[in-house]
Amino acid sequence: MKHNNVLPNQHFRKGWQLRVKTWFNQPGQKKSRRVNRIKKAAAIAPRPIDGLFRPAIRCATIRYNNKIRAGRGFSLDELEAAGINRKQARSIGISVDHRRKNRSVEGLQANVDRLGEYKSKLILFPRKLNKPKKGDSQKADLAAATQVSVASVLPIVQPTQTDLFRKIDGVQTATAYNTLRRARTDKKYKGKRDARAKAAAAEDKEKSK
Repeated sequence: MKHNNVLPNQHFRKGWQLRVKTWFNQPGQKKSRRVNRIKKAAAIAPRPIDGLFRPAIRCATIRYNNKIRAGRGFSLDELEAAGINRKQARSIGISVDHRRKNRSVEGLQANVDRLGEYKSKLILFPRKLNKPKKGDSQKADLAAATQVSVASVLPIVQPTQTDLFRKIDGVQTATAYNTLRRARTDKKYKGKRDARAKAAAAEDKEKSK
């Protein structure tokens, strides 16, 4: 071995065939998940397959707060404004988060409207079919009830962006970029230009004598 080099120490006889990981069970697992989804949907029918009804909230931090996503649950103020008892909400498929607080009137009103739309479309089955109670839906509504199989109940729609770039009306007489560059240049060379003007004035004065 010449010079101060590392001796070759690669290990090529580790029996990697015994340790290699395979995923030959992917097709079977895919079918199992599909069968389980069908079983779960049949077990909770006619309730929605996606689970509880959730509020629309803003994402955290300035970087992401222009997007709306589903929250953990409706706040107690939102439920009170919508006229829904917190215990009743859990029994009719509405998620409740007692820790959440409303920081804006717009967000509160949006979720109250969301709850109102949910209540207008809600079909409430009686606990005992032969003994309906006050507030339960009519028999015609019960017969026409179908299970909601979409991604979520009342999916959240992102708001349209209103602050888009647009052309300024009229003739553009000046540009902000050129104005700022000119002001920066004038400030930088102000001393030299004043000195040059002062020297020129003194020279003219000497010539006039």
